[in-house]
Amino acid sequence: MNLSKSLRKIIIALLIPGFLLSACVQVSRPFEPWKAATPQSRLAQVETPETEPTPDSEATAVPQITLTSAPQQAMPTPNTAFLDAEERTENIIYTVKEGDYLGAIATKHRVSVNQIIRANAGVNLGVIHPDQKLVIPPDSQNPFASDFKIIPDSELVYGESLKDFDTIDVVNQFNGALSRFTETFWDGRTYTGAEVVQMVADENAVNPRLLLAILEYHGGWLTQERVSEETRLYPIGYKDYKLDGMWEYLDWAADRLMGGYTAWPKAYLSTWSLPDEKVYRIAPTINAGTAGVQNLYARYLYDFQFVEAVSETGLYATYQKLFGDPFAFTANASLPEGLTQPEFILPFSYGETWSFTSGPHYGWGVGSPWAALDFAPPGGEQDLGCYTSYSPVLAVADGVIARSDVGFVVLDLDGDGSEQTGWTVHYIHIGSEGRIKAGTHVATGDVIGVASCEGGYSTGTHFHIARRYNGLWVDAYGAVPFNLDGWIAYSTGIAYNGYLEKNGKRIEAYYGRSPVNEIRR
Repeated sequence: MNLSKSLRKIIIALLIPGFLLSACVQVSRPFEPWKAATPQSRLAQVETPETEPTPDSEATAVPQITLTSAPQQAMPTPNTAFLDAEERTENIIYTVKEGDYLGAIATKHRVSVNQIIRANAGVNLGVIHPDQKLVIPPDSQNPFASDFKIIPDSELVYGESLKDFDTIDVVNQFNGALSRFTETFWDGRTYTGAEVVQMVADENAVNPRLLLAILEYHGGWLTQERVSEETRLYPIGYKDYKLDGMWEYLDWAADRLMGGYTAWPKAYLSTWSLPDEKVYRIAPTINAGTAGVQNLYARYLYDFQFVEAVSETGLYATYQKLFGDPFAFTANASLPEGLTQPEFILPFSYGETWSFTSGPHYGWGVGSPWAALDFAPPGGEQDLGCYTSYSPVLAVADGVIARSDVGFVVLDLDGDGSEQTGWTVHYIHIGSEGRIKAGTHVATGDVIGVASCEGGYSTGTHFHIARRYNGLWVDAYGAVPFNLDGWIAYSTGIAYNGYLEKNGKRIEAYYGRSPVNEIRR
């Protein structure tokens, strides 16, 4: 949904000319989102000891752990290889086809975009066109990355097997620096380190146990009594001036984890391009969970660091030290065959005309599946950007509110209050005023709240709606499409583009207020 999210800020969009109404931020749009200025005191990181530790102070805590480590498992078998084409040792000439772009051409030939650019020195590749001839360098110059399996798929996603995992309890049992860490956000609310981890896990549908292992691997957050000032500033060892604090760094990491997990099985990836320009072909026998971890580390670790992190002595060893063999937690991590969506209503009142502003796009971040749709409330000509709406957003079905926080409401349809079991519906950009409370039982059509700009970057007042099943994102289109009062969601193959169709009538997604995207119950 959001290209880069600033935690739970109310984004005040520019009142830009009338064709623009509202949408979640997206890559292909010809405008740039902006955000309200962030106070210098946005983050205050505090540890309970009265004397501030020096940067080099990293005394080991005495853990108070009652966790039972998972037993050692047999070495996992390699996955069936795919993308396992014959290695090329010489240049070839490729003829550009309609719809091609450099990234896809590079992926197809198991080289990097930069390698193609260098092989075509003197040629402007800013725009490529059909029938253009490109030199493609040999993929043999790129060695294979490790084929060592780091985690099973079920240890990357926040699925059903993690229903009873208590992040706060686990962090407190380890009794390390994370258990004493707090982070204060721009609006004055303070969260513990465990709560930050849980928040990132909830929003991204990424396993909190994996996030804890990553924090430990890079900074000793669970087992060290104190961590250095450097580690507090850069909790996963990655430095980016655009990111500030543990939530933003963990959210960035979770998005890359989910991105690799989602893209690898769809053959959208074939190489890792590291920051030092080292390029690896992805080993064709790794699983999606391992691809997620490798995708994260390929984004910011240099060659020798990457090789270590994805080896048996890297993150895997840290995971094993904390929780036991990750493959002991192997569970189903796919949607069941024949899954169908329960009956849903359009989530707004009879007689109101809303705008369908975005077709299938990211559930959260840019690494997740295209699980979401966007709708903007009724408004006049003056209601552009972030305006106040009084039109209610409704529950699509019966259930209980599993989570309600700034900008977020999660409706749990099986009523057990867990986001890891059964169907859940995720509403984002729900305003604070009148937002339904967690634990509330609702019937179909009950009021959830009103659309707003809260809960991440937004170009205007709207709400974003997505689904998960057993904690896993469900694509908004395809095998189990959104069905809202008989309106079925379709994608055009481009994020945010798409349409709803019912009885031969089609409503196109459009990021403005127009007759082409009007929808009513």
